[in-house]
Amino acid sequence: MQYVANTEADKLEMLRTIGVKSFEDLLSGIPSGLRVAPSGLKLPAGMSEMELLGDLKKRGQRNQHADRNACFLGAGVYDHYIPAIVGHLATRGEFITAYTPYQGEASQGTLQAIYEYQTMICLLTGMDVSNASMYDGATSVAEAVLLALRGSDRKKVVLSELLHPETIQTVRTYLTDIPCEIVLAPHQGGKTGLDSLKKLTDSSTACVVYQNPNFLGYVEDTADLSAVASAAGALVIACVNPLSLSILASPGETGADVAVGDGQPLGNPPAFGGPHFGFFAVKEAHMRKLPGRISGMTQDKEGKRAFVLTLQAREQHIRREKATSNICTNHMLCALKGLIFLATLGPNGFKRMGELNVQQSHKAFDKLTKLPGVKPLSGAAFFNEFTLTIDKDPKALAKAFEAERLIGPLHLGRFRKDWQNAHLIAVTEQRTDEEIDRLADAIRKA
Repeated sequence: MQYVANTEADKLEMLRTIGVKSFEDLLSGIPSGLRVAPSGLKLPAGMSEMELLGDLKKRGQRNQHADRNACFLGAGVYDHYIPAIVGHLATRGEFITAYTPYQGEASQGTLQAIYEYQTMICLLTGMDVSNASMYDGATSVAEAVLLALRGSDRKKVVLSELLHPETIQTVRTYLTDIPCEIVLAPHQGGKTGLDSLKKLTDSSTACVVYQNPNFLGYVEDTADLSAVASAAGALVIACVNPLSLSILASPGETGADVAVGDGQPLGNPPAFGGPHFGFFAVKEAHMRKLPGRISGMTQDKEGKRAFVLTLQAREQHIRREKATSNICTNHMLCALKGLIFLATLGPNGFKRMGELNVQQSHKAFDKLTKLPGVKPLSGAAFFNEFTLTIDKDPKALAKAFEAERLIGPLHLGRFRKDWQNAHLIAVTEQRTDEEIDRLADAIRKA
């Protein structure tokens, strides 16, 4: 039972019970220089509700968001069109208040949604089995590497140098206390170098991880990368942009064993970088090594279709030492948005959205590369983003972009010293010809 101190005498009695004379004694461990007396806070008088709302609205108007500015910022988080039905259905009470379906018989709707989501991911990636989603793309890659290490006595992990730098950092963090060697395969001409990969991949390699399109936006030679890894007996892990699979061959078609990535392009807004969901799919041979859980379809005792949790390999369900992962939730509400998004567009609409990304990004590329001092970093093919070297001061460019009400492009100098003049430009189906013209004008005026 909880005890509530209602009077000053009650409070003193509580303090005596725990062995102190005053509340100040409880704070003795905090250095005096870090403490401020209540009288020293100088808090303003309280505001009325109307005044507070007015102040918040005024402050909110200072935000430069994608509804007011044209967004050319990509690198894993994209400004895509989201049909209104996605938010309308995903925020229904039965979805937005649901959590983990520990009791399958009481969660048929949630389990059916998970099952259909898994089906969509398998169709997209060309894989046999999908789990019920992960946190995000970066942690999905790290979990895939753990899967590869668990499945063999090999200890070398080869990562393409053109994985997103933050994904590489995430993998390193996950493997901090695991005895293994992490090696980066250098890039050549904007793509992972095949010759370098061959030299790095040997009988000690557990897996090879590539990103497609890669961090610079370019399309990798995925079948060749898979062939090199498979020849050495290593697992092939493909980190892919799911929307690009409307145009490009799926990981399953090009020899990958595992397909992972971030589902944000599928019906989830950028929202300051989260929350997103990660997808994770494998060939059937690796099904029992999957992290998280899988929803399956069966029949009840009356012969009616029913849904169950088929595999539950996480530590909340089984003994910790036997778990494949300690992932604590599966971001299913965000994954549900991905499912509604895909079901709404259908195969033709999904392909059309991909084609619009290709169309607008190449239109922007052609226009921008005609500007003085602007050159492509590579001549390789790309989907909806590409990297340009711009012979102008990055700070001046940033000011010019802001003046033209543009978010991005992303200056890559923060990631590598040899990318000081490089900018990653994402052009989705949302970007209009007028906005592309504004981007060109900003570069010209910088």
